[in-house]
Amino acid sequence: SSGINAEYGGWTESKKSEFVNKVFSQVDEYAPGFSDSVVGYDALAPPDLERIFGLTGGNIYQGAMGLDQLFTQRPTYLTPAYTTPVSGLYVCGSSAHPGGGVLGAPGRNCSKVVLQNKKKHGF
Repeated sequence: SSGINAEYGGWTESKKSEFVNKVFSQVDEYAPGFSDSVVGYDALAPPDLERIFGLTGGNIYQGAMGLDQLFTQRPTYLTPAYTTPVSGLYVCGSSAHPGGGVLGAPGRNCSKVVLQNKKKHGF
């Protein structure tokens, strides 16, 4: 694999601790004393997320955001505007435009499309 997985050569418990310590150290530079204030943490690497939650590759956004996944092409150019080839089935999760996160935009945008289609097609 690539990125952080390759850099850390697999996610052993010691590698996860090493990574957490690096992150805490970075936060300490901007918020002194942060590390000392932490009373506990649970470090979940991508393989843990896949095993525990069934997230393929540990990706919380239901697929990597590659160039082919940008803007309205998410999840693919074959499913524009939240619609699918199955009548009445819409895509509104993290795999839909504008992607995942905690903002709920895919669901909001999809609901607008559903309402427009309801008016237009009367279902």
